[in-house]
Amino acid sequence: MKKVLFVVGSLRKDSFNRQLAQEAAAHLAGKAKTAFLDIASVPLVNQDCENPVLPAVAELRRKVTEADALWIMTPEYNHSYPGLLKNAVDWLSRPSDPSDPERKTALAGKIVAVSGAAGGSAASFVLAKLTELLMFVRADVVEPQCGVTLDREAFTTNKLTLKDSEKATLQAEADALLAKLA
Repeated sequence: MKKVLFVVGSLRKDSFNRQLAQEAAAHLAGKAKTAFLDIASVPLVNQDCENPVLPAVAELRRKVTEADALWIMTPEYNHSYPGLLKNAVDWLSRPSDPSDPERKTALAGKIVAVSGAAGGSAASFVLAKLTELLMFVRADVVEPQCGVTLDREAFTTNKLTLKDSEKATLQAEADALLAKLA
């Protein structure tokens, strides 16, 4: 069975995007193994620390390399992705072995689905920017993408509630991811 690794771009324990990732994982149940990657302890990119590679970075790369696909859930901060997520992408886009003439990275060719929950934008700005970044680092980005609108009540209850149309888009994204993995 193929393995999908979820990456949540929010540090908040019960973030909307963590809840969205749990919803997405339920769509993959019985069709793919799922796991969650914690990127909170990944140090900031610093080329002085690139060789020898830091243990946390080596572990990040190993887990991503071993997965058949990633599914990134991202909040939208100022119409863009959080620094936490960008930092992980930066480390994963660096060559694992600086002496390798092919400059292989953990993200090049990796199947990556992207979804997000945000305010009224339905994460549209961050999905566009993150897709652009992932395509630049040669990831194989899945379409369609699910963007979820957070209404005011969500910020009071801290509960993610998906509309029927969002549930359908999340299912379509799960199906597209599984099709790429087939």
